[in-house]
Amino acid sequence: MQSPLALVLALALASPLAALAAADAHDHGKSAPHQLELNAGKKWGTDEALRQAMSTIHGSVSKTLPAAHSGKASAADYDAFGNAVTAQVSYMVENCKLDPKADAQLHLIVAELMEGAETAQGKQGEKKRAAGVVQVAKAANAYGKHFDHAGWRSIPMPH
Repeated sequence: MQSPLALVLALALASPLAALAAADAHDHGKSAPHQLELNAGKKWGTDEALRQAMSTIHGSVSKTLPAAHSGKASAADYDAFGNAVTAQVSYMVENCKLDPKADAQLHLIVAELMEGAETAQGKQGEKKRAAGVVQVAKAANAYGKHFDHAGWRSIPMPH
């Protein structure tokens, strides 16, 4: 039997909005959090799989964001970026095991990551590809503010 996070993350691969709907449905009437929150004032715990995936996403954003911001990223760059983010989310689905409350918070970040990856790949229009990279960067920064990941550094955002 698949874990609730695996189901939500698998659906996030198909559609970020479906992931939120699945989370709501899984809670049997309790609404899923729609805003990131800390765990009683502290960051949520992580596991090795999550830290590895998010570190790889951080590297992809750090590499692609400057080119996207300067208008020098090509369609191939954006496609590769989106594929890299999607691959890391898939890795999380297969390997990440968090506390259910941390899972609920993580799926909000995953939905943003996947929406950003899709936008970077041109699924929201060619002119919005750079915005997709920015969305992934913001989601990664939100992760760093809400999850305990030793050595995590925020991604500097363009003006």
